[in-house]
Amino acid sequence: MQKEEIIQDAGEIPVAASAKYNESIHEDLTAKLFFISSITYFFIVGIIAVLIAAKFVMPTLLGTVPQLTYGRLRPLHVNGMLFGWLLACDMALMYYVVPRLCGVKLWSEKLGVATNILWNFIILSAVVSFLMGWNQGWEYAELPFFLDVCVVIAWIMFGANLFLTIANRKYQTMYVTLWYAMGTVLWTAFVYLTGNFATLFTTGVNQANLNWMYVHNAVGLIFTPVGLAIAYYFIPKASNTPLYSHKLSMIGFWSLAFVYVWTGAHHMLHGPISQWLQTITVVFSVMLLVPVWAAVYNFFATMQGQWHQLRENVSLKFLMSGVVFYLLTCFQGPMHSLHVVNAIVSKTDWIPGHAHMAVLGAFSFFAIAGTYYAVPRVFKTNLYSTALGNWSFWLFLVGGLGFFVTLWLGGFWQGWQWNNPAIPFIDTVVALKPVWTFRLFSGFFMFGGIVTFAYNILATIIGAKGQGVETQAAAA
Repeated sequence: MQKEEIIQDAGEIPVAASAKYNESIHEDLTAKLFFISSITYFFIVGIIAVLIAAKFVMPTLLGTVPQLTYGRLRPLHVNGMLFGWLLACDMALMYYVVPRLCGVKLWSEKLGVATNILWNFIILSAVVSFLMGWNQGWEYAELPFFLDVCVVIAWIMFGANLFLTIANRKYQTMYVTLWYAMGTVLWTAFVYLTGNFATLFTTGVNQANLNWMYVHNAVGLIFTPVGLAIAYYFIPKASNTPLYSHKLSMIGFWSLAFVYVWTGAHHMLHGPISQWLQTITVVFSVMLLVPVWAAVYNFFATMQGQWHQLRENVSLKFLMSGVVFYLLTCFQGPMHSLHVVNAIVSKTDWIPGHAHMAVLGAFSFFAIAGTYYAVPRVFKTNLYSTALGNWSFWLFLVGGLGFFVTLWLGGFWQGWQWNNPAIPFIDTVVALKPVWTFRLFSGFFMFGGIVTFAYNILATIIGAKGQGVETQAAAA
């Protein structure tokens, strides 16, 4: 298979001479606002993450303060990382990427700014709600009903802006990133409505099925497609190399659309769900290997002969490490959906280790890489410090690996103990203390990565404000 058309972007799409692309048409105000807010939340929620990890080692830590108990901090951490940091950063990157792939301005910067204001209102209101103990008590779906409605409105505004931008595009051929961007908008709407509204009209096992369909597909049909959209755009751009195969990218896209929605029930294997549903979820979980290998092979083939660029290119370091973590995550998922493995690892610390490798190791790495690439360009300046960029990479990588591997091993050990009726449950808790101590230690490394990344980007933005227009243009 030969390398196919280079990524469609300024100066790279075969267009008529009269339609010469002009980078200066992009205002990028909406992207700038989402970058700033998402990185700010990343830092704040990172503090919450370290505090939660500390509570596993010191259970009485701040336990007399109701707002700082584990039950209130945990949903704040989960929702803050998923929606305050990662999805908001992904939205910023879509506001940056989609207009450039279409050769036109964002359809409405005013609508984008309004979306950002509403999104920040949702996140800040959620902070108050969770700290006060006001939540609906469902995994990933803890937001009060009013804020759920606000999320739907914000997502309609975001989706309308992207779809209208694509509808007005100059280039008829759509690069794969646009397919994934549109898929993200539609699939997120379906998944979010199911997990936050359909569950209100069901009870019992059916309600649990809908909730786990939402939880698993929040990763699979929200963060996976937008993460792949980012990777498909920035790997060719950062390496200045054509995408290996557009056909292979389409195979990955459509197989993901067909397979992923059925996989959530593997979190309920050996539970009170029908055998036919358990069989279907195992089969489709194993079939996830098809879209995963299609994407991963495409990325590695694109980088053929370009691996030397990883030494100097911060974005590529994050991108290709994210690809490896994505591969590992989506190998683990099908494997722990098998009945014999699931009987050991289900509900153990293995699952948080697995989930963190997906959300942090794969998709946050993609978002960080895109941010390092896009922020200097939208602010028309240079990255504040490449050295800090490299430091942030190694802190994230070392901390992340320590966190993931520790929880996988600890979770497997935990599962073996749970399956031994001779071991009292409290003994299994005591046995995990060394694992949780190492988890806290790894968390400090990851938080160090957040601090260096956030400082680097915010210093880049502040430095850009001190430059004149001519200096900014020259730097860009």
